[in-house]
This record gives sequence, structure tokens and C-alpha cells, in this order.
Amino acid sequence: MAIASGRRAALLAAAALLPGCAWLTPPATTSGIALPSRLTEADAGAPVQWPDPSWWRGFRSTELDALMAEAMAANTDIAAAEARVRQADAQVRITGATLLPAIDASAQGTRSQTGSVSTASITGVTSRRIRVTAANRLALSASYEVDFWGKNRAATEAAQQAAFANRFDVGTVTLTTQASVANTYFAMLGAQERLAIQKENLEIAQRVLRVIRDRVTVGTSTGLDLAQQETVVAQQQALVPPLVQAVETNRISLGTLVARPPETIRLEGGTFSRLDVPRVTPGMPAEVLVRRPDVLNAEAALAAANANIVSARAQLLPSVTLTGSGGWTSLALETLTTPQSLIFSLAAGLTQPIFQGGALVGQVRLREAQAEELVQTYRFAILNALVDTENALVALRQTTEQEALQANAVRMAERAYAISEAQLRAGTIDIVTLLNTQQTLFSARNTLAQARLDRLQAAVGLFRALGGGWGTAA
Repeated sequence: MAIASGRRAALLAAAALLPGCAWLTPPATTSGIALPSRLTEADAGAPVQWPDPSWWRGFRSTELDALMAEAMAANTDIAAAEARVRQADAQVRITGATLLPAIDASAQGTRSQTGSVSTASITGVTSRRIRVTAANRLALSASYEVDFWGKNRAATEAAQQAAFANRFDVGTVTLTTQASVANTYFAMLGAQERLAIQKENLEIAQRVLRVIRDRVTVGTSTGLDLAQQETVVAQQQALVPPLVQAVETNRISLGTLVARPPETIRLEGGTFSRLDVPRVTPGMPAEVLVRRPDVLNAEAALAAANANIVSARAQLLPSVTLTGSGGWTSLALETLTTPQSLIFSLAAGLTQPIFQGGALVGQVRLREAQAEELVQTYRFAILNALVDTENALVALRQTTEQEALQANAVRMAERAYAISEAQLRAGTIDIVTLLNTQQTLFSARNTLAQARLDRLQAAVGLFRALGGGWGTAA
């Protein structure tokens, strides 16, 4: 009867506090950013075409496909991010356990023996008294905190949102790794291409040097002409080692991304000029945001912070705990489960924090300030995604145009050089004119290789800005 009265008192106290607890849940938070109806730099007339889940296959490089497969299977950053997901899932289970009663079983058996020795003073007879006692106990006990204010539910919700954030983080790490693999591989191919161009430039310079030596022999060129061309040859030779270094450095760097020792990485390359650039056209800005795992990560982190505010505020309110235990106890094992051996106890308790040195209020203020910070982080993630996408669209468009214009410049430089070399052999121009057309050709070829690399990496940047194939079926 006393227990029932205590429970009613606790419920009445809780009911009295409920009307004033609307402050437990913070108001809904939004970014406050008005999204534009369309991306400024997107082609308004083109049909929407999002990146394919395996977007790198569009470049049509079997070596790149193989490297991506290795990276997805073995990259250490991705593996670490996936381990953090498992940690977050375990934390959800730990936190969610507070919503359920805790039940324990116990069993105990004891046996004790006591004795005494006495000797009669007249007869001298010694007697012993031995007493043996036994006790057996079998019981179940349970405790449960009634979650009146949603404290435990909010803590569980915070843990669940944190787990979602970790899953989105896996997407971010995966997308970053994919872009790094593609960019590093393309940088290696670009260095290979520039090395091949440089060797051709050196061969051209050496061919001209032989012509000038022949002209010096017959007296139609001077020693100065010879020295100038020898300088050109030496300069072209000096440009070879840095390009060899660039090829090897990028090849070795792929070892970190695919989790392999660099000496085991063997790449043929040589496909730089044959790579395709896949076409992609984004849709509305809102669609871009839901494809970006970094934006969704920031959103989930903010949701977890708001749930933590609810849990912290609920700590200021009374907590109600129900406990109970029951079982059997008996001196004899054979009578342990008889009705006469049954025991039980039930209790209800209400605890209201009174004074804890401001710790609980401080915890609320901490959670609120953390949520305010995460609102700004969420805003930044949205703005960064939009800016990143617009910049990537500009970069791909301009690098595509630059490559086309530079290819035309190379064709004209090659034509001009062919004419000047023929005229030098005929003796109708001087060495200075040839040197100028020669340097123009060398520079144009190297610039074209760099322009193509910029275009390829700009395409990778756009795929990354649009979320790649994250969140879509492979």
C-alpha cells in the first residue's frame, strides 16, 4: 500500500511539471540560406546528367579502374572511417540500453560449520559439539528509470544521429580518396606525356645542332650560332630529370592510396592523350546538397547536438526509478522453490537535483553553445558545396576551352617551325629566327600537356563537387 501511494505521488509530481517543460525541446533550426533556383555556371539548355556511381570508368582507363578497385578495398582512411561507424553503432546500443530495464540474476549457496570442545572436571571426559548450518538463495532483481522527460530517448537519438554522421563521413572519405587516386594517376600520366614531349624537343634541338655544325664546317654559320644552339640543347637536357622525378613521385604516391608498398606498383601509363572526359550536367542546387555526404554529415551532427540539449535540460528535472527483486531462500536445498521460501521487494524512488554547483546548468549551456557552433558549420557546408560546384563548373569549361585553343597553337607552332627549319637548311633565315620558332614550339607543346592535365583534374573536381556516385546504387 505504501508503495502504491509513493508511485501515485511521483506521477502527480511529474504531471505538475509537464506543462512547463516545452523548453525541453529547442526550436527547429535551419540554415537560413535561400537556395537559388539553378546553378549559375550550369548549362541551362543541357539535360540533367548526374555522375555515374563508377564515374571514373568514363575516362576509359583500365589501369585507373584497377587502382580504384584496390583503393576501395584497402585504403586505410576508408577502413578507419568504417571502424568509426562500428564504434558509433556500439555507442547507440550502449545508450539505448537506458530505455530498457536492467535485470540481474543471482544464486548463492553457503554452508558453515561451528564447534566447541568441553572437558568435565570430575570425570575428565571431553565432549565435542558441532553445528552445521546451510543457506540457499536464488533471486532476480530489476531496476528501471521511468523516462518521463525523454532524457534517455534524447540521448539515444543523439547517439543515432552521431552514427548517421559517421556513415556520411565514410562517404566523404571515400569520395576524397577516389578523387585523389584519379588526380594522382592523371598527374603521373601528364608527367609521362611531358617527358615524351621533352625528349622530342631535345631530339629536335639536337637535329638542328647537327645542321648548324655542318654549316659551320662549310662556313655558312658562325661559332656564335653553334654556341647558341648548344645552349638550347643543354637547356632541354636539363628539363628531363625533373619530369622523370614527377613520374616516379606520383607513381609512388599511389601506394598510400591503394595501401601497397610503392615498389609493388607497376603502371604502364602512356594513355594520356587517349583519355575521354565524361560529360556531366548538374541539376538544381538542392539536389546537389543531398548528394554531398559532407553536407549530410553536418546536418546529422547538428541533429545530434539538438538531441543532446534535450537530454541536458532533462537532467534538471526529477528522475523516477522503479526497483524490484524476488526469489527464494531456504536452509534446505530441497525446499528452495516451495511457496514458503518465496521473497520479494518493490520500491519506487524520486530524485530531484537541488544543488550540484551549477554543473547541470553548465552542461545545458555547453550543449546549447555546441549546437550554435554546429549551425554555423552546417551553413558553411551548404555554402561551400554551392561554391565548390560553381567553381568546378567554371574550371571544367575554361580548361576545356584552353585545351582546344592550345592544341590549335601547337599546330601553328609546328607549321612555323617546319618552315623555319627548311629555310635554315636553304640558308634564307638566320639562327635567331629559328631559335625563336623552336622555343615557341617547345613551350606550346608543354603548355598543351599541362592544359590537358588541368582539364582532366577539373573533371575530377566536378565529380567530387557533385558528390560523385555516393549514395546511389552501383
